[in-house]
Parts: sequence; C-alpha cells; structure tokens
Amino acid sequence: MDRPEKANERIAALIDSVEKVIVGKRKSIEMVITAMLTEGHVLIEDVPGVGKTKLVSALARSCGGVFGRLQLTPDVMPTDITGFTMINTVTHENEFRKGAAFCNFLLADEINRASPKSQSALLEIMEEGQVSIDGNTYSLPKPFMVLATQNPVETYGTYHLPEAQMDRFVMKISMGYPDAKDEIDILERNVSRSAAGDITEVLSCEDIIDLREKAKLIRCSENLKEYIVNIAGATRSSEYIRLGVSPRGSIALYKAAKAYAMIRGRGYVIPDDIKTLAPYVLAHRMILTPKGKSSVGTTEGAVKKILETISVPVE
Repeated sequence: MDRPEKANERIAALIDSVEKVIVGKRKSIEMVITAMLTEGHVLIEDVPGVGKTKLVSALARSCGGVFGRLQLTPDVMPTDITGFTMINTVTHENEFRKGAAFCNFLLADEINRASPKSQSALLEIMEEGQVSIDGNTYSLPKPFMVLATQNPVETYGTYHLPEAQMDRFVMKISMGYPDAKDEIDILERNVSRSAAGDITEVLSCEDIIDLREKAKLIRCSENLKEYIVNIAGATRSSEYIRLGVSPRGSIALYKAAKAYAMIRGRGYVIPDDIKTLAPYVLAHRMILTPKGKSSVGTTEGAVKKILETISVPVE
C-alpha cells in the first residue's frame, strides 16, 4: 500500500484540478471527495448559480469518469433513471436500454422536484449500486456516485425528501456564495471560458477504486470509535433533538473520518477529523424539537453544541 503521504499527493492533484473551475470552495471540494472515497453520495442544498453542476462535471473530467445529469421534474419517470426493456423490431427480442444512472458521476438536479416514485428509484440505485428490471440485474459502473441538489428557498412544486431517504446520503453540504475577490476571479474565468478546457484527467476510475480501498486501511483507535458512538448517542438523548442519528450515521462518520485523514496525508484518524466532519455527516439525519429550533436554530448548530459537551479522547 502507498504511504498516506503518497495517496495524499494524488488526492491533492484531484483537488487542484477541480479548483481550476470551482473558485474559493476548497472545503466543499474536500467534502465531496471525502464522500467519494467512502463510496457515498452527497446532497448539495444551495441556491441556483453557485457552481453545483460545474463541480460535478469538473470532478468527473478530472477522474476520467462519465458524467450524467438528470434535471428532475414531476414528469420524470423511474425508467428515465433506471432504464427499460423494449422489443427490438429486428430481432424481436427484449432489449435493455440504459437510463441516466449508467455513469460514474450522476448529478440529480433538484431532487426534491421529482415525484416520490422517481426519488425512490434513484435512492434504491444509490443503496444497491445496481438496477433490477424484468428479472434481470444490471450493475452500475464503478465508481458510481450521486450528487443530488435541492433549492432550500423555493419550495413550490417540490416533494419533501423523507428522513429515511435523507439518511442515504453520507453527507449534506452547502457551497454558499463566493466572497468578493473570488467572484471577480469567476467573472474573468467566465468570460475567457479557459478554465473548463484546462481540466485534464489526473486520476483514472481505477485510481479512485484503489484509493477507496486504501481509505479503509486508515487506522482509527478504539478511543475514537467510542468518541463517534458517544456523539451519535448524544443526539438521541438531547433535549434539542427529536430524531437522533441512527447507526448508519455512526458508520458514515467512521468511514468519512478515515477518508478525510488520508486526504490530510495521515495513516490514522485524529479527533479533529471527526469534529470537522460531524456537522456535514450527521446534521441532515436529525430533526429538532421546538426548543432546539429556538435555542440552536439548525441541526448543524445542535451538532456543534453536542461536540462541546462530549469529552475529546486524548491520543
């Protein structure tokens, strides 16, 4: 196995490549790559026009992967996502036509505008990594990752994602608006349109699969495993939280901490990895009580409040 520092060099090259298009959002890029290395999916909750599509496209091009996009609306059918079988008029046999999910990086734009049936089809694909139609199973390409977006402001004509479905995303991020200096840079790049053309393949899909395996081998001490479990347990007993984090959330935080440690060039997890990732990995899995809404405001605020109360293990 490569030393963590060697793996870090490859990941740094990937981050630098994506940054040719996405300006001033290194933390968001790192979070997406962390999720990718855990074989997970990401929900990006943000307003239109902040670079969500460009982020996914740049990531796919940098990894030599196939980029797919679904603009989800109420009339999108599950078969548009999964594919369907039809009669071949020449051979008179059933023929499978692949849906949009058969790619490496799928942007599911405005997932909350799709009907619940289409949402379920997409989320089943995310969980299983395969499509089953008419008794046949078709595996999706590897690596496979879904980056779904939703607009937190405009809710007219949308279908709320149930908590059980939100729980399928390894993390939720928000890119936010750029600062003034970065926005000036964006204006210049948009006029020249040179940045997107500068992106070349820096890693292959095989490299991504290899890095995923290496991330699993990053060490995490028993004390830190207990720290993760204590954080998850605190969400279930907090007066601010009505629905706490399930064991799936604990597993996601454990895997993400290992991947993030590798991104940082270490062969082991430290408490700061867990504290950095906890709001991204846990907050979207929780529901606040009325007291929580008035006291901490958001689920991210509740996670940060819990982190202040849990003793940090000394390594």
